Amino acid sequence: MSALLIVPRSIVNGTVYGLPASKSVSNRVLILDALSGFSSDLKNLSEARDTSLMTDLVRSSEKEINVMDAGTTMRFLTAYYAISGSNRIMTGTDRMKERPIHPLVDALRLIGADIRYLGKEGFPPLEIMGFSGQKTNHVRIPGNLSSQYISALMMIGPALPSGLQIELTGTIGSRPYIKMTEAMIRMFGGQVHFEENLITVQSGTLKSVSYTIEPDWSAASYWFSFCSLAKESHLRLPGNFEKSFQGDQVICEIGERVGVRAHRSGSELILEKIPHQSTLEWDFTDCPDLAQTVLPLCALKGISGKFTGLESLRIKETDRILALQQELAQVGATLLEEKEGVWIFSPANQLPSSASIRTYHDHRMAMGFAPWSTVLPVAIEDRNVINKSYPRFWKDMESVGFELKES
Repeated sequence: MSALLIVPRSIVNGTVYGLPASKSVSNRVLILDALSGFSSDLKNLSEARDTSLMTDLVRSSEKEINVMDAGTTMRFLTAYYAISGSNRIMTGTDRMKERPIHPLVDALRLIGADIRYLGKEGFPPLEIMGFSGQKTNHVRIPGNLSSQYISALMMIGPALPSGLQIELTGTIGSRPYIKMTEAMIRMFGGQVHFEENLITVQSGTLKSVSYTIEPDWSAASYWFSFCSLAKESHLRLPGNFEKSFQGDQVICEIGERVGVRAHRSGSELILEKIPHQSTLEWDFTDCPDLAQTVLPLCALKGISGKFTGLESLRIKETDRILALQQELAQVGATLLEEKEGVWIFSPANQLPSSASIRTYHDHRMAMGFAPWSTVLPVAIEDRNVINKSYPRFWKDMESVGFELKES
């Protein structure tokens, strides 16, 4: 691992030029483009490693498809290749082999795919043996696990002779990601309807499109944290933020409560520091990726919290709840489950002379805690982990005044 030391800086001003395009949108348009014949004109695709992998693997003729640590890529491509009739082995890193995929595989098997596990039952690696034809157009899948399972099934719906009806059971998490997929299928000419717990996708031919991918709100969220934590701050984020498919744009609403206001000026988003509230209650069900931005921010701002909707963090790149608990402990902050699904957050009660952040092979741990460098020196265990979603993050920090050193 290549460690990084961030020299503290309390004044943060400038323009963030390297903000990436949305990884979530990019990965969806790549699958939908493949299903429509690889004929779309796609501009501003994300430079994230996950999207680069998707770009290469969706066109791959190799039998073994190695998605590394990219969960979205694993789930979307498993569904895509499952209906293609080809023989593929889907594999990834050791951590990927610990991330469950059985809800998706169970549904694909019902539809007509022949899929076998090559290791532990319910987990990658797996082998897609072929597709015998559609056996059913109705599947049931839990709504509270990962919306990526649901989106993967939705996108293959138009390619199935009888379409697909997906019934979501239980609580539905990350609803904005499902709505994003719905909107993008429609953009490619598909007919889809999502109401309450039922998604109906009609069979039909998708069309090519010309589309420019929007900036990534998850990546933008880290700059909200820098702006709030700094003594003085004024940040400009270029990009078309006017119309977005992404649920994480709710960071603007959270920001108003934790000390930062965002407003649009032409093609830029302007962030300004404002007074903050002393407490925050938030349901992260629809925006789980923001937890690693918001909790470290609240820790140093002295904001106590009551949070729900964190369940899906257990099955991400790492157990993100455990990772947050361990790193927040450096400043005496705690995240404790008061009762099932309800988490009580207590902010920092001490500030050490410096902090050393373990990254757990998780890009959001590095970027979520980097804003602590507005207050104290921060060492990041693995500087390269950001390549998964935001390759230019460290350069953007330097562009607004931070000094970064090899550690």
